[in-house]
Amino acid sequence: MRQLSTLGGCTRPIRLAGHRTEHRLDTVTGEIGPALHHLNSNDLPAGDLLVRCGNRRTTRCPSCAETYRRDTYHLITAGLRGGKGTPEQVTSHPRVFATFTAPSFGPVHNRPTAPGSGTRPCRCGRRHDQDDAALGTPLAPERYDYEAAVLWNAHAGLLWRRFTIYLRREIARRAGLTQREFAEHARVSFAKVAEYQKRGAVHFHAVIRIDGPAGGHTPPPHWARPELLTDAINAATTRATVAGPVLGDRVHSFAFGRQLDIRTIKGTDLDGGTALTDRAVAAYIAKYATKGAETATGTLDRPLKFVAELAGLDISPHAERLIRTAWALGARKDLEHLRLRAWAHMLGFRGHFSTKTRRYSTTLGALRQARAEWRRLQAAIARGDNPSQPHDQENEHDETTLVLAHWAYAGSGLTSVEAWLSVSLAPTSGNEGVPR
Repeated sequence: MRQLSTLGGCTRPIRLAGHRTEHRLDTVTGEIGPALHHLNSNDLPAGDLLVRCGNRRTTRCPSCAETYRRDTYHLITAGLRGGKGTPEQVTSHPRVFATFTAPSFGPVHNRPTAPGSGTRPCRCGRRHDQDDAALGTPLAPERYDYEAAVLWNAHAGLLWRRFTIYLRREIARRAGLTQREFAEHARVSFAKVAEYQKRGAVHFHAVIRIDGPAGGHTPPPHWARPELLTDAINAATTRATVAGPVLGDRVHSFAFGRQLDIRTIKGTDLDGGTALTDRAVAAYIAKYATKGAETATGTLDRPLKFVAELAGLDISPHAERLIRTAWALGARKDLEHLRLRAWAHMLGFRGHFSTKTRRYSTTLGALRQARAEWRRLQAAIARGDNPSQPHDQENEHDETTLVLAHWAYAGSGLTSVEAWLSVSLAPTSGNEGVPR
């Protein structure tokens, strides 16, 4: 139970076989001292070293996905209100929250709304419930453009990159600067996540910020305003296009949809919902960081080995059609660079779900490293070591710790008994909030 407790509720841990030994090393003489601590997987109750899987998908491992969500929340929050190496001055920088959608590939069942008129009926004449399985499915599947839908997802990452290039150009033009001069005065920082709509098309949520030339550590120029940033985003979204493949007599080209939502981020605290705040934006983006196509469309959360597997799976006809389209397109030599068969379960999308610019804030790697160091400190305390004890002032040599380790993959998951014990360790109630 003590070994399983280190997994934090991970349901599909990685099993490693091997050993790890820590020695005191004299950095001047190179002399290796006796072993300070030795770990051998054969001596562990599970017979292997169990390591958290780290999967971001809620459907694969809720515990690791929750850790990923909270890390994403802190990453986004640090870029909005400061902290973790980002100065608090970023709260005064121009910041917007923008949502970029995919174009239409054919009418689908939806819940249209109009300001002041409440919920209107769908084109099919019905008023769908929020959890209606028909939402997002085509009104006329035989006329829905499945080919373009899959190829859009496959090119969405490249389209976003093209947009960021045009965005810097549009901001520079409005400031009366050249591209080279713009880099000397300002920098665009952003963090985004990808989300699947119910129809299976990817769209992006992004926090976009204007900083000084050194990122968040320098103030933005005097001309940088949220209104200028909003106008530049509108113009860059219109200009950004990606040339697609030519299939038969059809030439594909990809651009963002007409639905573009840009909202200025007002402040750091909640204000009754009258303005978009840092906390609301961070929580919204973090929520989608752990969701994939399987959450929105009911498709798969793992790659396919054979398309025949679809026959035995319980997925919607719309999701199956998208997967089969991706699989069929993946057989084409001229599209092999898109790796559509490897990403058929993702409906063609192969980009990262969460990305950011280097100077936006901290990194997921830094957060994980801090967590790993904290766990090592706790383990040292549990062994009776005193990590805070200062070095002997009379020691004329500098010492460090030498780690000798060898690990090999031995499988994944828990045995039935380990799974039973793991469930017994789960807390009966938990705090659903995000830790500060």
